[in-house]
Amino acid sequence: MLSQTIQKKLNEQVQKEFYSAYLYLSMKAYFVEKDLDGFANFFDIQVKEERDHALKIINYVEDAGGQLELYAIDAPLKDFTSPVDIFERTYEHEQFVTKSIYEIVNLAIEEKDHKTSAFLQWFVDEQVEEEATMLKNLNKLNLIGDNSSGLFMLDAELAK
Repeated sequence: MLSQTIQKKLNEQVQKEFYSAYLYLSMKAYFVEKDLDGFANFFDIQVKEERDHALKIINYVEDAGGQLELYAIDAPLKDFTSPVDIFERTYEHEQFVTKSIYEIVNLAIEEKDHKTSAFLQWFVDEQVEEEATMLKNLNKLNLIGDNSSGLFMLDAELAK
């Protein structure tokens, strides 16, 4: 059985994961509008990953005898100025998600909730990959600068 505190934090994390999917859908829409299909594909994949993260937590809460409570999801950001702007925001957002997961892990350790701590290790590892991917793409965009050829090359890479 999950403690009320852990259950609440996991339900809040579900909300954050669904918000992440919503945010990345908004970013995908920006790239669709700019005819950058590779970037749009990249964010479409991110949308699905974030949704899957939320569902993974939901299944855990249910399997661990907790009660799922779904919270409202805020409208995502939508006024982006450039691909660099989007990846800066994405990297910051992934750091926010990482911090949130760490807080739940720390709480689980404090409460000696070993099953939740073990469950969350997958998310800890996943966040390393998420942050690295976003930072790598941000660094590439910063190197490209105003070079449209470089932007189209990265777009082709992200289409794969």
